[in-house]
Amino acid sequence: MYLAVTTRPDITYAAGVLARFNSNPGLAHWQAAKHVLHYLKGTMDYKLVYKPSTSPEPFITYSDADHGGNMDNGKSTGGYVVKIGSGVVSWSSKLQPLVALSTTEAEHISAVEAGKEILWMRQFIGELGYSITGPSLLRMDNQSAIAVSKNPEHHSKMKHCTDMGECYL
Repeated sequence: MYLAVTTRPDITYAAGVLARFNSNPGLAHWQAAKHVLHYLKGTMDYKLVYKPSTSPEPFITYSDADHGGNMDNGKSTGGYVVKIGSGVVSWSSKLQPLVALSTTEAEHISAVEAGKEILWMRQFIGELGYSITGPSLLRMDNQSAIAVSKNPEHHSKMKHCTDMGECYL
């Protein structure tokens, strides 16, 4: 978990799933943990690289979710990644607190969590003395969630999305 939280966003999902079985792991969980360790050994040279970006955005956020990925309780796992330049500065992958009835709903729950992180990042960057004048970019990949977000009839709070899956908050 330490690596997943501090330096390795690529194993965050796997570490989160394995953590659910901490108190009573089975053989399949030990095999999965060994698989993650094998992956880490093979990718020890991977690192977060921070370089400037050509994008005019100060940071870009991506959100995603699986629908009902946890077979035990039907809950979805949602996550987001925030990039400044070429490097990831914030990430999360968590089991959602409620059972989503559709992929669209699971994606929206994930987008809300990403939106909270966007607001925090904007405030943090402002406290560092930088001014963010325009909206912040949130990228989603679910076309149904984007369509519902664009249609104020279905969801009036999030209607600033483009056809490319970019939503401005």
